[in-house]
Amino acid sequence: MDPTADFFAALRRMKAAPDPAPAAAPSPSPPPPAPAARNGRPRRIGPAGLALIKRFEGCARLRPDGRFDAYPDPGTGGDPWTIGWGATGHCHVTGGRIKRGTIWTQDQCDVRLEADLARFSADVARVLGDCPTSQNQFDALVSFHYNTGAIARATLTRLHKAGRFDAARDEFGKWVHAGGKRLAGLVRRRAAEASLYAGG
Repeated sequence: MDPTADFFAALRRMKAAPDPAPAAAPSPSPPPPAPAARNGRPRRIGPAGLALIKRFEGCARLRPDGRFDAYPDPGTGGDPWTIGWGATGHCHVTGGRIKRGTIWTQDQCDVRLEADLARFSADVARVLGDCPTSQNQFDALVSFHYNTGAIARATLTRLHKAGRFDAARDEFGKWVHAGGKRLAGLVRRRAAEASLYAGG
């Protein structure tokens, strides 16, 4: 047997064979799952809470060049200065404080919102522990904490953890003052939070 002839015969058979069908493009990887809730309790804000925060915070104040200026607290007329989606305190852009003259881009506002929501959601989850809490209740409490920073000391938190949900809902309406003034914007926000909370 001529091994060379066998080789070329095999090569001709390979060339004559139809080309294999192209491999299908791999399907895109699914997005990573949301972090699992501990014992079925919410661990991060949901779409309803995010929409509520964005509605009341707004992304202010827009400059003609498309960036955003810091603005004074409406209750005090000064500190704490606020920018973007209600950010106060530390400025992740400059490393200093948010103050008069602080300017952010839209991306910088959005990055800060994402980081703040993760932090405030973690605060609420830690304070509530294993207390039975619906997603709507959790979202309302995160919005409340985002605006007041008071989740650990508020009476409404104690009432919620005791399972007295109707009484906790009524507490939202007490947090409507800033700088010693009753602000219409806070009245509307607390009413929206109470409504979301009561939605179960």
